[in-house]
Amino acid sequence: MKKRTSVIFGLLFAVIVIGGLLSTFLLGRGEGTVAVISVDGEVLERIDLSKVRKPYDMDISTEYGHNTVHVEKGAISVSEADCPDKVCMYQGRLTGSGIPIICMPHRLVIEIEGGDIDA
Repeated sequence: MKKRTSVIFGLLFAVIVIGGLLSTFLLGRGEGTVAVISVDGEVLERIDLSKVRKPYDMDISTEYGHNTVHVEKGAISVSEADCPDKVCMYQGRLTGSGIPIICMPHRLVIEIEGGDIDA
């Protein structure tokens, strides 16, 4: 009887932990839908990703280099860059507030506004 009770409590605990983790990841992603594109701290563009009808590319050329930003409904990414490491391209699609896309050589930062983050 004790073994059965401990198994039930163990399963119940696992369900609670998994539910908590899922709600943290799914609900805690932030409410932001406005992508802010800036170079060297200066905002170049604000795009409401929830209002994008058709995907499009945006070329950003500065004295530091060239990036092509791909914009689609609910997401933004860097599809091309002429920097040597191309880390910004490998960061993938940005869909919510959290970790921004950064191209250090070109001083490009793409982030989603909204959704408070506790450090």
